[in-house]
Amino acid sequence: MESTHSTFLAGRKALVTGAASGIGRACAHALARSGAGVYVVDRAADAAKAVAEEIGGTALVVDLSDPEAVDALPDDADIVVNNAGLQHVAPVHEFPPERFTLIQRVMVEAPFRIIRRTLPHMYASEWGRIVNISSVHGLRASPFKSAYVTAKHGLEGLSKVVALEGAAHGVTSNCVNPGYVRTPLVEDQIADQALAHGISEADVIDRIMLDRTAIKRLIEPAEVAAAVLWLCSPGAASVTGASLPMDGGWTAH
Repeated sequence: MESTHSTFLAGRKALVTGAASGIGRACAHALARSGAGVYVVDRAADAAKAVAEEIGGTALVVDLSDPEAVDALPDDADIVVNNAGLQHVAPVHEFPPERFTLIQRVMVEAPFRIIRRTLPHMYASEWGRIVNISSVHGLRASPFKSAYVTAKHGLEGLSKVVALEGAAHGVTSNCVNPGYVRTPLVEDQIADQALAHGISEADVIDRIMLDRTAIKRLIEPAEVAAAVLWLCSPGAASVTGASLPMDGGWTAH
């Protein structure tokens, strides 16, 4: 993978959603270190501005569930990292329909709108990199996560279609598929499940989250960011339409 000190992305612009924390923040930092100017997109205004200040980027405070706001995002990104997401855990017969709709809007429709908006610029410059932060749940299902699993599977399909359409224009489109990453989203799930099951947070990680993985630890955001950076590098120019598992062996079963 590229050195973190390389500036091979100098002159490129990157747009990262959910960039105020977790995987998105790590991606914003990695892309900036490699020379890209970064649009830090998040609905958390203070955190987005803080990240933008740290990396010399531009904070864009946007609610991705608002189509008009999404369509007002910049259209000149050379690199798009669709990362923003949310979770809701409930059995299908009890799942709130409005929550299901919200998750699809943020995690499928917003990426579609962002890609649709930025592709003309990428096509004109004959270079573009789209990296969709999917999940092991884009490749495997788990009970009680119908909206999240549906959204990630949808994102996988979108990514492959864009890969086929963009190939003739120098644009690649790929998914990165991590298992459980040490992010605020996952940390909230740990606390919730500990309470629900009456067990410790350590037991939630060991007995529930890492049960299906061969490597028994949470993934760090910087590891996902390194994979994203590699997919933007010259060495990955022929990698497109791929789903890159970073799941500690979960999908090897």
